[in-house]
Parts: sequence; C-alpha cells; structure tokens
Amino acid sequence: MEFWHGFLLITSVHLLAAASPGPDFVLVSRETLTKGRRTGLICSLGITLGLAVHIIYSVLGLAAVIAHSQPLLTAIKWLGGAYLIYLGWQGIGAKPKQPVDLVDQSANQNIDKQSLTTSQKESTFTILRRGFFCNVFNPKAPVYFVAIFTLVLSPDIPLWQLSIYGVWMMVLQIAWFSTVVMLLSIPVILKRFQRFEHWIDRVLGTAMIVLGLNLIFRSR
Repeated sequence: MEFWHGFLLITSVHLLAAASPGPDFVLVSRETLTKGRRTGLICSLGITLGLAVHIIYSVLGLAAVIAHSQPLLTAIKWLGGAYLIYLGWQGIGAKPKQPVDLVDQSANQNIDKQSLTTSQKESTFTILRRGFFCNVFNPKAPVYFVAIFTLVLSPDIPLWQLSIYGVWMMVLQIAWFSTVVMLLSIPVILKRFQRFEHWIDRVLGTAMIVLGLNLIFRSR
C-alpha cells in the first residue's frame, strides 16, 4: 500500500504543478496556436525531456544541493530568465503572413514521415530543443523536487520506486501538455487564430519577456 500511496500523492501533486500557468504553458500555447499541432506536440516532448533532467539529479540527491546553493540558483535564474527573454523577443518580432501563406494546419498533419526533408528534421530538433531548455532552466524545479522527494515522499524510498515515480511524472507531463495542444489545435479554434498568429506571437512573446524579467529580478 505504501507504493500506491506515494503513487497517488505524486499523481495529484504533479498534475497540479504541471497545470499551473508558467513558462512551459506559455511556450506550448504559442507554438501550437502559431505553428500548429505538430509543433506543439514536439515542444511538449522537449519539455518532458527537460523534466527528465530534473528527475535524474533529484533521484541522485543533487536537488537539495542546488536548492540550498544561492550561487547555483542565481546562475540558473539568470540563464532561465535570459532564455525566456530571448524566446519572447523572437515572438515580438513576428510578422503577419500573406493570405497565400495561410494554409490549413491540418493538411500538414497528413504529410508522410518518409517525405520529411532535411530542413524539416532540423526544424524538429530546434523545436525539441526550445521546449527542453525552457524546462531545464526553470529555477523552481530543484526546490519543487526537493519538496517532492523529501516532504511528500519518504526519504528512505528505494531507488526502483523513485524511478517508477519519475517515469510516471514524465507521463503525466506529456499527457497534460498533449491535451493542451490537442484542445488548442481543434480546427475551428486554430483557424480563428491563424489570421492573427503574429499578434498571438507578440502577446505571448511579451508574456515570456515579463516572466523572464520577473525570474531574474525577483527575490529568492
């Protein structure tokens, strides 16, 4: 029963954490509304891979070291804030598309995987990397995982059990953001946003800059 008790705790706590608005949510929303379902899902996968980094060092016991090291946290805050500002600046610079460029995003979903060009593959890596670094540079993560692995769960939990919890947290993360992507990419919704995607890019880009500045200048 101890395993399932921890499993339920992890599920409830991490779902609440994943659903709370933050840089990851803003990024996935922007990528989906302006570039479509495929981009949103790839970005979600990148965020989940970033979460894996936090889980691994937490299982190894390094989360407490990072959370209690002011220089390390400060460095992560500056890196994370600068990266969010960089992403936001890219969004602010978005230009309106010409009518001829406004094609149905759903058509892109029917492209055969075998026909992907080298540039599309590189684009996939770029999207994946964007989501990955957005999550990795979140300075709240070490503090969050210290709370998860020391306060919510018992400190003497065996490694195999922690590993299962970590994988389950990744499943919850990708499931949540995939749900967000699927909802935002419903054709009726996406088509309405498509003509205004440069404004969405600019608004959400501004939000990311604000998040980045807040990350850098707020007190610990």
